[in-house]
Amino acid sequence: MTSPLVDAAWQPSPLELSRRALRRRATTRSVLLALLSTLIVAAVLVAVVANTPGWKVVRETFFDPKVALASIGPIFQGLLVNLLVLVIAAVCVALLGTLLAVLRSLRGAVFFPLRLLAAAYTDFFRGVPLLIVLYLVGFGIPALMIFPRMPAMFWGTIALVISYSAYVAEVLRAGMEAVHPSQRVAARSLGLTHGQTLRIVVIPQGVRKVVPALMNDFVSMQKDVGLISVLGAVDAVRAAQLQVAETFNFTPYIVAGLFFVILSWPMIRLTDVVTARLNKREQAGGIV
Repeated sequence: MTSPLVDAAWQPSPLELSRRALRRRATTRSVLLALLSTLIVAAVLVAVVANTPGWKVVRETFFDPKVALASIGPIFQGLLVNLLVLVIAAVCVALLGTLLAVLRSLRGAVFFPLRLLAAAYTDFFRGVPLLIVLYLVGFGIPALMIFPRMPAMFWGTIALVISYSAYVAEVLRAGMEAVHPSQRVAARSLGLTHGQTLRIVVIPQGVRKVVPALMNDFVSMQKDVGLISVLGAVDAVRAAQLQVAETFNFTPYIVAGLFFVILSWPMIRLTDVVTARLNKREQAGGIV
């Protein structure tokens, strides 16, 4: 027979209710203090900058509302080019980076040449600045005259893929090596081949361990995609440059920068949320 005490609805004690009220008051006080301190710091910064001798010239040169409104349309059209390049490059970087990470993780002496080539690739392109890679790919490869004439956007995408795949490959390799060797042994004992073990067991667990690092690389690529303008592609940065040449005002650069901030901000916040969630699960023992 069920006890009446078990059937009764649970109610928090007066002590627990007082603790909850205390926590709510403490949270409200912390939020108000943070908001007040932020407003004070912002007011001080605005006052300091606005009272500098050259603020009037800077405001007219970099923060002209009329020039900003006139440049939004062309810069947004250029931003669409950046988005297209970003999507294509992200997919290609994921594929090539995974391939390089797998090559570097191959076991056995027979695979030494492949491991050596993958290691040389990642070491070289992690050391060369992206801007130089853009120049080498965008101007060097077309000069060979072995490929048909391609737009600057195409070569910019190739350069991004070449450069960022080296970074992603090392991140993925670190995640794969962080998987405990017992996972490989258990998979092989179940009859899985080496390739199946990598595809089903090692790579999924390795990716899960380095998700925050991969998302940070993607955020960096969102900004660096604007460098394709050096090859002549009419993206957001190049469109801003053309507007500056017409108006002799640097406000379009501020508009382009704001567009890139708006583009990157959701992924930045998502990266923080995912990182905090993974840390919480690890501390609670949710991830082996």
